[in-house]
Amino acid sequence: MMRIVLPDGSVRECEDGATGADLASQIGKSLAKAAVAVKVDGELRDLSRPLHDGAKVAIVTRTDEDGVELLRHDAAHVMAEAVKELYPETQVTIGPAIENGFYYDFARDEPFTPEDLERIEAKMRDIVERNEEIVREVWERDRAVEFFKQQGEAYKAEIIGDLPAGEEITLYRQGDFIDLCRGPHLPSTGKLGKAFKLMKLAGAYWRGDSRNAMLQRVYGTAWPDEKSLQAYLHQLEEAERRDHRKLGREMDLFHFQEEGPGMVFWHPKGWRLFQTLIDYMRDRQTEAGYVEIATPEVLDRSLWEASGHWEKFGENMFTTELPDERVHCLKPMNCPGCVQIFKQGIKSYRDLPLSIAEFGKVHRYEPSGALHGLMRVRAFTQDDAHIFCTEEQISEECEKVSKLILSIYRDFGFEDVRIKFSDRPAKRVGSDEIWDKSEAALKAAAEASGLEFSYNPGEGAFYGPKLEFVLRDAIGRDWQCGTLQVDLNLPGRLGASYVGEDGQKHVPVMLHRALFGSLERFTGILLEHYAGRLPLWLAPVQVVVATITSDADAFALEVKAALKAAGILAEVDLRNEKINYKVREHSHQKVPVMFVVGKREAENGSVAVRRLGLKDQAVLPLGEAIARLQKEIGGRINEAEEAAVEAA
Repeated sequence: MMRIVLPDGSVRECEDGATGADLASQIGKSLAKAAVAVKVDGELRDLSRPLHDGAKVAIVTRTDEDGVELLRHDAAHVMAEAVKELYPETQVTIGPAIENGFYYDFARDEPFTPEDLERIEAKMRDIVERNEEIVREVWERDRAVEFFKQQGEAYKAEIIGDLPAGEEITLYRQGDFIDLCRGPHLPSTGKLGKAFKLMKLAGAYWRGDSRNAMLQRVYGTAWPDEKSLQAYLHQLEEAERRDHRKLGREMDLFHFQEEGPGMVFWHPKGWRLFQTLIDYMRDRQTEAGYVEIATPEVLDRSLWEASGHWEKFGENMFTTELPDERVHCLKPMNCPGCVQIFKQGIKSYRDLPLSIAEFGKVHRYEPSGALHGLMRVRAFTQDDAHIFCTEEQISEECEKVSKLILSIYRDFGFEDVRIKFSDRPAKRVGSDEIWDKSEAALKAAAEASGLEFSYNPGEGAFYGPKLEFVLRDAIGRDWQCGTLQVDLNLPGRLGASYVGEDGQKHVPVMLHRALFGSLERFTGILLEHYAGRLPLWLAPVQVVVATITSDADAFALEVKAALKAAGILAEVDLRNEKINYKVREHSHQKVPVMFVVGKREAENGSVAVRRLGLKDQAVLPLGEAIARLQKEIGGRINEAEEAAVEAA
């Protein structure tokens, strides 16, 4: 008999050679029906594989995180089987699970069409109905290569030929379809269910190399149940409606063009919004004791070599060689410049902690295919800050930064914030001893702050571990924005020091901190979160004064002047157009408030107040209407929350 340890620590005895499926059946019929895989000592495996004595085992169901990924992986294989049945001449290459779905790359002379996707999806449903058993087989390498060559699957044969000599070659059989895969897989195609949908076609080079053949990539999405699928499809519809690039055009905020790929052309209204974000952040930072600096955007290569950026990040940097043959770089990060300012003059332990902020413009080379509006650019502004402190001050300073970040997000209507702890990446500077100390300090600080966090292994910065603050928007999407990093490497590499209480020189700890992260990206997130209906305090145009007749033109100009004097951003619309046309146009541009004035309002000194998205209007004396808006703008926290609810 074997002894199997379950996640709760209890022990089950099973017959020698028992499989994951046998264990699930022993535990209960409902679990056996729901099971799709098994996790053995942390490794995901097929239910059909034998267990071993002393194994720590967890049964995986379709709703578990691992189970959902398995569904998506199998959806890719079922799609490949469907394609081979419909279009036998097609070669299959690779088909992984990805976030929210899956894809498979196919080699085929004739391009797929949207109608083909409908046929493939229908055939996939047939394969699910057939409930074909999925069987794992271990093959000898040469036999596997010869098999795929005979099948006309040159890409699969190439993959096997490139695998390490000692690696086990596993194939999975479902019906007449056999595919190369490490696995694991579902017990049968019927376990996939029918909560999937093929989404789109794209091109992809074999193995991501532009020198290789172009393949056809078919994307799909798969979920544990129909409700989850429909919720995701609705989210996609909402995301399309809220696309910040479309809103940017409608609201006349910004544009992009080929002459400056990944660089934003800000229009007056967009720049006003951008500056509102900076002004807000500047006020919060000043209140929190930060000082603000500005450092050069172009610096000599030698500084980036000293910092470690040239070695670890050089391929993403823009460089130029001047007539004197010196190589300069557009800065991809602000930290080395900030250290240079810290180094001016002698610093004492009494000067620490020293919090230095910078709205620094940085440039990073992103592949053209990765660029995406404001969300992925090549030039952006960071609300960066670096806190120089002692090791004893790390915990307290991290707690202050975390509270500041969460407070700021609440001001913008983001209450659902998740935190991830990212530890050392493979590509890094510094010794393991320093990383051990950095990770322990940041983790202790997060725990002392009472912050709950999940782990994001290997995703730290090359110079230190970090906390990532992830916002969830109005339609349930996650956006990683703020970061907090503990750095025990960079200050020493760049020669920063302070005089300690013992009179000796010490290297300071440097906390890297960004709150919005990229201001460009945060602007895009805001636009999509609110579907363009920004809270009144953020709107680049807060009020439009629109006339019903030309008799009210003079009064409309007086109203605009009064609004301006009250600090409210206002425009006036005196065009000879019907008022309903004006209302529709300014609503389309997401102006939050309209003051409508005609002859009667001019005589009474009043305005008809229309709010975006509401049909009713209220006629108020001008002074009262302005006072109400001033109160709303001053109470921006509540306004942000209400606007988010309305937009959702």
